[in-house]
Amino acid sequence: MAETQTDAGRDGDDHLDDVEPGAGCTEIWEHLSERRAEE
Repeated sequence: MAETQTDAGRDGDDHLDDVEPGAGCTEIWEHLSERRAEE
């Protein structure tokens, strides 16, 4: 069964929706840091 956007949101990882598939730790940390700065 393929995962849908709705399934991803239920898993609590919707904050990573804008991260490219295959992104490494650095890219993920940068993304999270940028999101925190916007808040």
